[in-house]
Amino acid sequence: MPSSYTITLIPGDGIGPDISSAARRMIDATGVKIEWEVQEAGLKAIETHKDPLPPHVLESVQRNKVALKGPLTTPVGTGFRSVNVALRKEFDLYINLRPARSMKGVASRFDDIDLIVFRENTEEFYAGIEHYIDAKKSAAETIGVVTRAGSDRIVRAAFEYARKHHRKRITLVHKANIMKYTGGLFLDVGSQVAREFPEIEFNDRIIDNMTMQLVMNPHQFDVIVTTNLFGDILSDLCSGLVGGLGLAPGANIGTEAAIFEAVHGSAPDIAGKNIANPCALALAGAMMLEHLGQDAAAMRLRSAIETVVAEGKYVTRDLNPASPVGTDAMTDAILGAMEKHDIVVSRS
Repeated sequence: MPSSYTITLIPGDGIGPDISSAARRMIDATGVKIEWEVQEAGLKAIETHKDPLPPHVLESVQRNKVALKGPLTTPVGTGFRSVNVALRKEFDLYINLRPARSMKGVASRFDDIDLIVFRENTEEFYAGIEHYIDAKKSAAETIGVVTRAGSDRIVRAAFEYARKHHRKRITLVHKANIMKYTGGLFLDVGSQVAREFPEIEFNDRIIDNMTMQLVMNPHQFDVIVTTNLFGDILSDLCSGLVGGLGLAPGANIGTEAAIFEAVHGSAPDIAGKNIANPCALALAGAMMLEHLGQDAAAMRLRSAIETVVAEGKYVTRDLNPASPVGTDAMTDAILGAMEKHDIVVSRS
C-alpha cells in the first residue's frame, strides 16, 4: 500500500468549493498522506479556458487515476453537455456505485436501510446518440445502446461486490416486457452471470414495479443492478428513503480510473454562505479511501460523521432547521469526533 497519494480535486460549481474545502480537511485528518492536485472544471473553467472540461483536467485524472469531485452545473435543455457524463465516457467509468444507508439523527420514512445501487454508467440513453429529426427541430430522438459486454461487466461487478462484502441478494431491474431487445439482452446477460455465483440469491424486477416495491418495503432488497437511465432514477429514490441527497455519496469506477463525488447539485443560491452540508462529499471521500485500501481511515471518517449527525447539535440547516450551524462548524465538530475516537482507542 503506498505511503502517500496524489489525487485530483475538482472543487466544482456553486457550493462545490465550500464543501470541497471541508471534505479535504476531514480526509486529511484521517492521517492518510494525500497531495491534492486542484483542477477547475465546469462554469469556472468556461470563464478561464472557454471549456467546461479543459484537456489539462483530463490529463490530471489520467495521471493520478483517482479524483474527488464537487458538484458541477449542467444547463437544462441548452448549453454544454454534462461534464459528469463526459468524464464517465472519457475514462470508461462503467460502474456508478451509490450506497443508501440509514443514519441516526436523519428524519426518514424507514429505519435500518442498507442498499447498494450498481448503475451501468456509459451506455443506453446517456450514450449521447441524439439529434433532431427534421429541419424545424419539431421532433427529436435519443437512441439507447445496450451491449452484452457492457451488461456483463456491470452485473459481474455487482456480484463480485456482493461476494466480497457478504451481501446475500441481487435484484436486476429492467423493462424487458416492453423493451424486449435492450431490456431483454440486459436480463439475459444478468441471468447468465448469476449462475456463476450460486451462493447469492438472484431475482429481477420490472422498473415500474421496482419503484413501487422500494417505497412500500425497501428492506426486501440488498444490492440493485440496472441500466443507466433506470439507475439514475432509482439511486435518487433510494437516497430519498434515507433522508435525501445531503448525505448521499457516489463513485464512478472503471478499470483505469475512479472519480468520487457528492451526487447532489451545485446549489448556487447558497454558495459562499457557509451553510452547505459537507457530508455527502466527505462520505464520498470515505469511499475513495476504501478504494485506495485505506479501510481503517475510511471507517474513522464515516464513524465521526455518523456521531455528529446522530447527536444533532452541530449540523447544518438541512439536518436541523431549528438550530443549525454552518459548514465550517459542522466540519470542526466532525474533526473533534475523530480526535475523541483516537483518544478512546489509545486508552483502550
